[in-house]
Amino acid sequence: MIVAIASGKGGTGKTSLAVNLARTLERIHAMPVQLLDCDVEEPNAHLFLAGTPLGEETINIAVPDFDPEKCDACDKCVEFCQFNALASVGKTPLLFPELCHGCGGCTLVCPQDAIREKDYRIGVIKTARAGSITLKSGCLDVGVSLASTLVHALKERQEDGITTLLDAPPGTACQAVATLRGSDFVVLVTEPTPFGLHDLTLAVDTVRALDLRFGVVINRVGVGDDRVQRYCAAEDIPILLEIPDDRRVAEAYSRGELIVDALPDYREHFAQLWHNIEHHAALEVAA
Repeated sequence: MIVAIASGKGGTGKTSLAVNLARTLERIHAMPVQLLDCDVEEPNAHLFLAGTPLGEETINIAVPDFDPEKCDACDKCVEFCQFNALASVGKTPLLFPELCHGCGGCTLVCPQDAIREKDYRIGVIKTARAGSITLKSGCLDVGVSLASTLVHALKERQEDGITTLLDAPPGTACQAVATLRGSDFVVLVTEPTPFGLHDLTLAVDTVRALDLRFGVVINRVGVGDDRVQRYCAAEDIPILLEIPDDRRVAEAYSRGELIVDALPDYREHFAQLWHNIEHHAALEVAA
C-alpha cells in the first residue's frame, strides 16, 4: 500500500508523523518500509532517520542545444515553449535551463533540425537504510524550479510490493499533487487553529479532485478549539488520530528524536493510526 502524508500548510507535523509511522511499521508490525521524502525543496526526514548511506544519484533532464550553423532564427521553438525557457536573442535562441521542463517539443518543431539535447542537472536522489526502513530523499538544486520533475523521478525509483510512505511537500501546488497521484490513501495532517482549518479545506478539495481516499490527523490538540473536529464531522471525514499538545513531544523533536523512541506511551497511538488507515482504506475499496 502507498500512503501519502500531506498537509495544507507547513509546520503541522507532517514529516514527524511520517517518520514515526515508518518506525512503528518497522518495529511493531515487523515489516520493511520505504519512505520517500518528496519535499524536494526542503527534505528533512533524514534528520530523524539517521541511517547508513547507500548512494546518491544525479537527476538530469534533457535541454536543447542549438547548432548555430543550422539555426536560421525562425523562432518556432520560442513560440512553442509554454514555459518561457527560450527567448529570441541574436542568431540562436537564448535558453534559460532552470525553466526548461525537458519536454523535447522544441526539437520536434525545429524545421532545420538545428536542435540536439544535452543533460542539465536538476538535483539528486539520496538513499539510506535505517534498520528495515529504506529512505529515499529528493534534493532539488538551488535555483531550479522543477520540483515536480524531481518528485516524478523519485517515485519512479520506489520498489514494488513494499509498504510505501510518501512525505509530501506542504500545500497544494504542483509538486504536492505530483506526490499524491497514485496513492492508495492520503493522511492529511492539520492543527486545531483557524489557519490550520483554512489550509485543511484546500487540501481536502485537492484530494477529492484527485479522487483519493483520505483521513485526517489533528496534531497539537489543545492549542485551539474544536473547529477542525466539527468540520470533519460535517464533511464525513474520518479522524484517524488526535495528538495532544505535549511538551515532551516538542522536546524530543528538538533533539531530533522520534516520538515513538523517546516516549514509549505513544507507540500504541501510532500503531492504532496504521490500523485506522488500513480500516478506512478497506472500507473505501469495499464501497
